[in-house]
Amino acid sequence: MSAEDNSSLQRDEIEALSAIYGEEWCVVDEDHRIYCIEVTDGQTKPVWTVCIQVHLPENYPSEAPPEYQLNAPWLRGDEKRNLEAALADIYCENLGESIVYLWVERIREFLQAKTTSPDSKDDELLFGIRQVNLTTEVDHGDDFDHSLVIATDHSDHISDQGDGWECPEITHGICVTDRRSTFQPHLAPVFHKCQVKMVLDKLYENKKIANATHNIYAYRICRKDAHSVLLQGCEDDGETHAGSRMLHLLQILNAENVLVIVSRWYGGILLGPDRFKHINNCTRTILEERGYIKEKGEKKGPKSGGDKKKR
Repeated sequence: MSAEDNSSLQRDEIEALSAIYGEEWCVVDEDHRIYCIEVTDGQTKPVWTVCIQVHLPENYPSEAPPEYQLNAPWLRGDEKRNLEAALADIYCENLGESIVYLWVERIREFLQAKTTSPDSKDDELLFGIRQVNLTTEVDHGDDFDHSLVIATDHSDHISDQGDGWECPEITHGICVTDRRSTFQPHLAPVFHKCQVKMVLDKLYENKKIANATHNIYAYRICRKDAHSVLLQGCEDDGETHAGSRMLHLLQILNAENVLVIVSRWYGGILLGPDRFKHINNCTRTILEERGYIKEKGEKKGPKSGGDKKKR
């Protein structure tokens, strides 16, 4: 089968998958043929969810299977090995044919079976929310001193109710791509802890962002009108130490009243320490573009959040 034939079959398959799965289908990188499908157990309020990210190589389906990654923090050990073996069997039984649909439905069957399993409720309590992605690379350590990062979230000093606060405007930065991995920063001014959740919830309404392999974030809130409280925190979302590095950068730059999120869509090639470089460069760039990096002695970020409250 020629490359042109493979390309034609891939186009037909992509069109069909998009029509079948609708909002569950997400285009990560069309140029590199990377896609993501969110698979649930079929419940009205899904208990178990797996995001399968697939890359269609040029010689698929004639000579090679799709490259894939399963994103679900609870999927591990024998369960993961058994599911991967089932997907391998499907490929071997359907050599030369389009198989992404068969893979997705096999994953769905696995989730539905897990929902009816006697151990399902115990697993739910153990693993909690499952919409967070697994890390794709192991951090083997470098010269970054994580003791420099103060990530304590002093939430007891600030009411979590957030009455009267609105979701701030979110700015989206330019995407950076390296070896098929794509990074995109997002920024929002925040003056109350509740706004951090508001911004994250708003971002996750975008299926592409919600299906990113990692959504790493860090924030710092300094409310001079509330006893000079400094509230700061970070989240790796499976990309080990990435959040603490972002927070450390915000601390060095003395950026205040700001939340930065960097979405990463993994492209199938390990980047090693370069991934941290891209995450921090994205963070610094969007901070600079929005005026949070200024000349020494100048105030970083908005002075007050008072005008962000509802009137």
